[in-house]
Amino acid sequence: MRPTYQTINPASGQLLQTFAHLSDHAVDMHIDQASLAFRGWRNEELNHKSEVLRKAADILEHNAENYGALMELEMGKPAAQGVAESKKCALTCRFYADHAEKFLTPENRQTDSNKSLVRFEPLGPILAIMPWNFPFWQVFRVAAPNLMAGNVILLKHAENVPQCALAIEAIFAEAGLLKGAFQSLFATHEQVATIIADPRIRGVTLTGSSRAGAQVGTIAGQHLKKTVMELGGSDAFIVFDDCDVEAAVEAGVTSRCLNNGQSCIAAKRFFVQAGVAKTFMAGFVPRMRAQDTGPLATKKQQQLLSDQVEDAKRKGATVLCGGEMPNGEGCFYPPSILINVTPDMRAFHEELFGPVAVVHQFFTDEEVVTLANGSQFGLGANLWTKNAKRIEMLTRELEAGSVFVNDYVRSDPRLPFGGVKGSGHGRELGVLGMREFVNIKTVWIK
Repeated sequence: MRPTYQTINPASGQLLQTFAHLSDHAVDMHIDQASLAFRGWRNEELNHKSEVLRKAADILEHNAENYGALMELEMGKPAAQGVAESKKCALTCRFYADHAEKFLTPENRQTDSNKSLVRFEPLGPILAIMPWNFPFWQVFRVAAPNLMAGNVILLKHAENVPQCALAIEAIFAEAGLLKGAFQSLFATHEQVATIIADPRIRGVTLTGSSRAGAQVGTIAGQHLKKTVMELGGSDAFIVFDDCDVEAAVEAGVTSRCLNNGQSCIAAKRFFVQAGVAKTFMAGFVPRMRAQDTGPLATKKQQQLLSDQVEDAKRKGATVLCGGEMPNGEGCFYPPSILINVTPDMRAFHEELFGPVAVVHQFFTDEEVVTLANGSQFGLGANLWTKNAKRIEMLTRELEAGSVFVNDYVRSDPRLPFGGVKGSGHGRELGVLGMREFVNIKTVWIK
């Protein structure tokens, strides 16, 4: 049987290491260990939990170069971006170590009772189904708040980043986390369904495709399990004629090509007001053409992106740069720009998970709101303008979990992160993210 988990260097296509999936018995033992660990970890003093998270942060920072190299090896992330990712994970660990007490302190309420309060108590073992594109960050933004809340984590990571999964497990072990409170499982898709159904599992968090979200959500719903889902996006990047065009160009290129274009919150659909379209494109096209991006994570991802672009080309889209699958080894695809993309093309509706930008022109505020909202996704949106009235209107009317004005969208541990519509539900990060998998318990004393 072919092993489920493999390290394949996306720059060369070389198979480097394989990992067999777990037996059904082993999966059951891991769940049992998590259930046992929860009984101990939930009752640990908050100060001790904070010490563990701070130690994990120290390890992440001290070994950031090694972790960056590992991410580059397994999924093609530029090493410098992997180093930055590791340090962002450290920042998040420290954020929750510093703020968990405030976020979890019971809140008094005025009622007819002698005393009423709201408590925030852990639920139990949480299954985290995580993607490959940010193989450390996606995990730590789930693990840090949930471990501080008293939950424990079972990680089902993407099949192409097994060594990243093992490295994260080792970080928590070295940091002194209670054995069994964070475990990485090389489980099959069939076993995932069994894990979700298991009564010892109290919640499921998923970052992945809409298809995966529908599948996991169906199983979780059948078993009445709480879920949080971040299901990707096709973020609008809206450029008005009163903005700093040079800044918008630089941010647009950065957002579209970050992580080799494989980011859920990357700018993907560019809407440029007619009066500034020529100026914007004069800067955007050469900068995109000059970007030196690394490989996409897998051959499958490379082929999917190529198929989406080829479909657009056959149906009349114009390619301003890139747009051709390169020859040779590896999973590379060049930074590309498409215009004249119409609703009959896949590139109009689907998420382009690679460095391909689709550019549209618009005239009025009302028109661009309709265009931007005319997507199945609603994760993030970028708005470039100096008009305060417009900012007030569009930050309310754009259907997205985050709207960034005169900057590109990014996640921050201090702020809630998530989407609407086909981009999922629930929130990660901030105080709201920490309270997703807790029992918000009402206490009434008379």
